[in-house]
Amino acid sequence: MSENNSIENGRPDNINPCGYCQATKSLRLYPTESIFGDNFHINRCLSCNAVFPAPRPTPKQLETAYDDSYYGQGQQKFTAYIETVLDWFREGRARKVNRYVKPPAKVLDIGCGNGKFLGNLIKRGFEGYGIELSGRAAERAKLIPELNLTIGQLRPDTFEENFFDVITMWHVFEHMEEPRNTLDIICKILKPGGYLMMSLPNIDSLQSRIFGGNWLHLDPPRHLFFVGAADLISKMKDFGFVLVKQRHLSLEQNPFGFQQSLLNCVLSKRDVLFEALKNNNTYTKQYSEYSILLQKLFYVATLPLFVLFAVLEASLKRGGTIEMIFRNQNP
Repeated sequence: MSENNSIENGRPDNINPCGYCQATKSLRLYPTESIFGDNFHINRCLSCNAVFPAPRPTPKQLETAYDDSYYGQGQQKFTAYIETVLDWFREGRARKVNRYVKPPAKVLDIGCGNGKFLGNLIKRGFEGYGIELSGRAAERAKLIPELNLTIGQLRPDTFEENFFDVITMWHVFEHMEEPRNTLDIICKILKPGGYLMMSLPNIDSLQSRIFGGNWLHLDPPRHLFFVGAADLISKMKDFGFVLVKQRHLSLEQNPFGFQQSLLNCVLSKRDVLFEALKNNNTYTKQYSEYSILLQKLFYVATLPLFVLFAVLEASLKRGGTIEMIFRNQNP
């Protein structure tokens, strides 16, 4: 991993645009490096307080970042065991939606991945709509019965106004190149009183503060901006959304965030275990099978400890990732 450049840290940056609001006045916080070897500096915007990688990732860098290796090498993104665990969490998200609205409500999942979350809702009697970029994930989503799938990105004319009862974005918002435009569209296609459910990395979390450029959830260059919980609530008010509920504890995301970030501090490349769990052998080839095995054993052996850490940071409202439920108050 790249070393901290303390001389550069804290310097103003009046060139690189914020990933959220596009303002060009920011402060450099610390450097980081992508799995592709590209170097970035993490900046904090002086206009909207969002945090973002600088320079802004190029179209070529983003194209590389979303190649087939991002979506996993096999029939599923992760190994079979991991996918089984993730299916349990997907089912939990479906139950959460069901607590707020009842079938046959219309649900849109932006960045729906393999579509299994929507598949759970469809089985419950909901109308499921998904948007996913072209690639392996979309091909998997096509296999979900009765899923209304749109390949590409959300556009102003993709859906009718006041069409959906619930819109979800599970770890998708931070990937968006034009987040405010997306929120404008969501305001129009979500019914008055409808719910927007989203989860995203928490830049104000303990693990973010501890690990800096080695933090797993920076995920450069894919994550284009970060906002903390308080800032997100404030930003969403500008679009007519009020907070219904927030949650800082994610057993799906937060313990592993600690574990992989710690490994990033001691290994020469970032996110090796994460990529190994996706069978990305091209990226992990410099590490022996024994090294990968040790990392997996580290994950299993220390999981109870880092679950406790995740509970601690959640109790302080500094969870590594946050889940927010908003209600549309627009007429």
